[in-house]
Amino acid sequence: MLILTRSIGQRIRISDDISITVLDVQGMQVKLGIEAPKDIEVHREEIYQRIAMERVRREAGGAEEVEAEETEGVGEVEDVEEISGNC
Repeated sequence: MLILTRSIGQRIRISDDISITVLDVQGMQVKLGIEAPKDIEVHREEIYQRIAMERVRREAGGAEEVEAEETEGVGEVEDVEEISGNC
């Protein structure tokens, strides 16, 4: 694991097309801004784990369930706050 120290407004770069900016720090909570191409999925850990568990369940459950569940939640955005301004 790489451990870095950053201050508000500073960035971390991952390859040429992904950057993470520290937007705010309040106590034990850090607000990050992530810029990534649309084809790169970015999730909070608990959401990623839920997606992975659903994927395993669908693979074990059969093709009929997959079609119905793949469209569930399409277009929904969860827990996203629009940040404007220069980052």
